Amino acid sequence: MNLEPNNLFNVFLIGYRCTGKSSVGELLAAKLGRSFIDTDSLVVSENGMSIREIVDSLGWDAFRRLEHIALQQVCAIDRRVVATGGGIVLDVDNVNLMKRSGRIIWLRASPETIKARMVQDRDSEAFRPALTLTDSISEIEETLAKRASLYKHAMDFLVDTDNERLDAIADFIIEDLKRSDPAIFC
Repeated sequence: MNLEPNNLFNVFLIGYRCTGKSSVGELLAAKLGRSFIDTDSLVVSENGMSIREIVDSLGWDAFRRLEHIALQQVCAIDRRVVATGGGIVLDVDNVNLMKRSGRIIWLRASPETIKARMVQDRDSEAFRPALTLTDSISEIEETLAKRASLYKHAMDFLVDTDNERLDAIADFIIEDLKRSDPAIFC
């Protein structure tokens, strides 16, 4: 079976932080024979500062503008698997860019799973600023409540990542891509 898509669309992974976008994205890219890019990493590398440093020195609005510029760069090239920042869906222009450039998969996890993954992810606190003034589980629940409808509106399909292996998630995405457009795979 050839897993390489014949057409030139990108695959975008959206969702809250620590839902598996980067980890699944790297594996999915390898399985599809595509390059992988993380928009947060692109913003960081192009600006020489962590997201926390960008937000602390320039503010959230500036970070969101830089995120949009990074997404424009990513969308200019096809055949990529793209892990996006958790707030990419806050800008309708970002959603429209992704919709024109490819398929959008929402990786979703429960607040408890996200918190457990954040504790295990040493880069999470150092690399990413808090989104609210509350404790982490409250922040997660509050932010998920605000963003759920945005993720739902943006997505082509949803994958729950609670208690799933990375390999299984990547395979599930490939199967959904095949179902949604069988002509993609020969």
